[in-house]
Amino acid sequence: MALLYGRKMGRLDIDRRSGSLLQFGGIQAGTFSDGLERGVRFLEFRTGTGLQFKVLVDRAMDVGPFEYRGAAVGWHSPTGFRNPGLHEYEGEGGLAWLRSMSGLMQTCGLDHTLFMDSDPSPHYVYEHRSAVKSSLHGRVANIPARLTGYGETWQGDECTFWCEGVVTQAAVFGEDLQLHRRIEAKLGENAFTVRDRVVNHGFYRTPHMFLYHLNVGYPVLDEGSQFVAPIRHTPWASHAADLRKQGVGYFTQPAPQANFHEQVWEHAIAADDAGLVPVAVVNRGFDGGRGIGLMVEFRKSEFPHLFQWQNLQEGMYGLGIEPSSNHVFGKPFARERNELRWLEHGEEYSYTTRFVVLEDAAAIDRAVSRIRSIARQDEAEYPVITGRWDD
Repeated sequence: MALLYGRKMGRLDIDRRSGSLLQFGGIQAGTFSDGLERGVRFLEFRTGTGLQFKVLVDRAMDVGPFEYRGAAVGWHSPTGFRNPGLHEYEGEGGLAWLRSMSGLMQTCGLDHTLFMDSDPSPHYVYEHRSAVKSSLHGRVANIPARLTGYGETWQGDECTFWCEGVVTQAAVFGEDLQLHRRIEAKLGENAFTVRDRVVNHGFYRTPHMFLYHLNVGYPVLDEGSQFVAPIRHTPWASHAADLRKQGVGYFTQPAPQANFHEQVWEHAIAADDAGLVPVAVVNRGFDGGRGIGLMVEFRKSEFPHLFQWQNLQEGMYGLGIEPSSNHVFGKPFARERNELRWLEHGEEYSYTTRFVVLEDAAAIDRAVSRIRSIARQDEAEYPVITGRWDD
């Protein structure tokens, strides 16, 4: 049964009240037609609760616009949802990824994440490619998917909207990795789930790194919003030499700042008894105290590390939740610690991540209580930076 407009409704109730399920929710295909976004295919999901989001088929099937009852949850940057045909992967010394960064979700990988790197590559057995040069956060976010299907599936009185696609990152004498992505949202729920499998389709032993850059904007992010996570300790901060220099801590977020330099934190996290890690950004002051928030839930076995990204600059105001397969220092550090993931032919890693809108103060209270029951984070704005790297 789906909770719609304050009442529980089954399939027969819905069929009797409409000539099409789209009157309640569904998926519709479209294409952006103007500006830098022109030509980008998308699938728009609606769950019937006011939850609405677009899956950008031509941008690795990432989620771009994401709204709840007209309020933006996902972040919008000045770049818009730029057509990947305009992307120059190696441009600006490897920083050109920042010219295509917008929306709730950017997938990073599949063989590289984090800052630029030149990685020895004898595993590709090709003398002219002795090293692989990687730009910021890898290639996958700007690769169009092959859309393999979308629609709705009924099981009794429960309806699931879904889409599936395959994103291929490949080169001759190089990696041949595939991201198999399925996104699901149930009619009557304020949530959706991303199910990913990264498969080595090729026959070279290939490194694999994976990270989600999950970005919230106003009004979930606003002055007084809080970053809530089951944090055991904080091993690293990009500005550890002077945490107070900009007057902005990690827990309570300020209003937009002038000339703000991004701040990044790595937090060591705890999981619940099922191995799940819930992380939330909550704004209790939204709409006169009604409140709004976003909770992201992932498995620690899949993403053992968590980064927090603060981009609080005026005109680019956003905050990122970043579950990661590796520590913040990327591939060289992973090699040094023997933590780099490798895939032989046919091997894969799977990732399941759930996104939940916290629609009011009661939902926020439940989420925060759950997170604190796993680990009570240090709510001091400037936590001790431990420098301790957990395995």
